[in-house]
Amino acid sequence: MTALSRLASLLALVALWQFAAAHASPRLLPPPASVFEAILGEARSGALFSNLGATLLRVAAAFGLAMSIGSVIGVWMGRRRGIDALLDAWVVILLNLPALVVIVLAYIWIGLNEAAAIGAVALNKLPNTIVTMREGAKALDSGLDEMAQAFRMPTLTRLRHVVVPQLAPYFAAASRSGLSLVWKIVLVVELLGRPNGVGFQIGSAFQLFDVRLLLAYALPFVALMLAIETLAVQPFERRASHWRLNAA
Repeated sequence: MTALSRLASLLALVALWQFAAAHASPRLLPPPASVFEAILGEARSGALFSNLGATLLRVAAAFGLAMSIGSVIGVWMGRRRGIDALLDAWVVILLNLPALVVIVLAYIWIGLNEAAAIGAVALNKLPNTIVTMREGAKALDSGLDEMAQAFRMPTLTRLRHVVVPQLAPYFAAASRSGLSLVWKIVLVVELLGRPNGVGFQIGSAFQLFDVRLLLAYALPFVALMLAIETLAVQPFERRASHWRLNAA
């Protein structure tokens, strides 16, 4: 039912797009058929897939880096009050630092390369992960900890069966919000300093005032992110929260 509702919503959006395009200049808003034709043309040439692949690799690298480092720091802060007090100001600064400033400084200090691009994206996502995982660590059930100690559970066993299941819903929430943030920032990074990727192609289309080409790259990328959200992130979030629903 959810899939049918989503499909109906998308079809309604396409119909609205067609209606608006019929009453606007093709240069400002090309009709769906024209954009889909451009998508097929870019796909046949291979440019669409190579640029999508470059962007997707940057998204995966930055997302993995931010989630791994942010989770460790967040749990550490949540379990140690002294560390939380020490690092809290840093987290607040990163939360409020504009993404554009981080990207520009990374390119100036490190150079126009992949390390700067991925690092800038990861740094923008990092504080969100830290905050979410810190709250998860603070919410850990102390009674379960005491039980694990009473039964003298090994550290790895305790992590696997006591700590990780409780943190999983917070990790899933950080993943879902983080993915939507990362792919948007990746496009800005590519627009400002990368020679390929969806963001670079959108920037080129903007310079040429080619709305048709702009949409031809934006729509497949949005569709790809929607597919990842639907087929990977949402099922993981449901699985991570399953034990809480059963307990309730």
